[in-house]
Amino acid sequence: MSDMDARIYQPTKTAMQSGRGNTKKWLLEYKIAEKKVTEPLMGWTGSGDMRGQLRLRFATKEEAIAYAERHAIPYTVTEPKQRAIRPKSYADNFKFDRIE
Repeated sequence: MSDMDARIYQPTKTAMQSGRGNTKKWLLEYKIAEKKVTEPLMGWTGSGDMRGQLRLRFATKEEAIAYAERHAIPYTVTEPKQRAIRPKSYADNFKFDRIE
């Protein structure tokens, strides 16, 4: 992969979210081309890589791929992991043979 590669993915929900509201969109994000440096006087972190700040949002994966191909951006697509939803019942909290 070159320094200009982009990654197309669906973001996961943050620890502060209970719902899945912002996880439906697809993001195109450039890979880091230049290492971040801490400025010695003020302690700020910076980089000369301006593409590292760019995040493009798309409604579908196909739109993101079409954008990358239209602008000749090499990309990799990361598919999201599917959640395993275990069915639960409130009554299970009071079962006699419940494991504690």
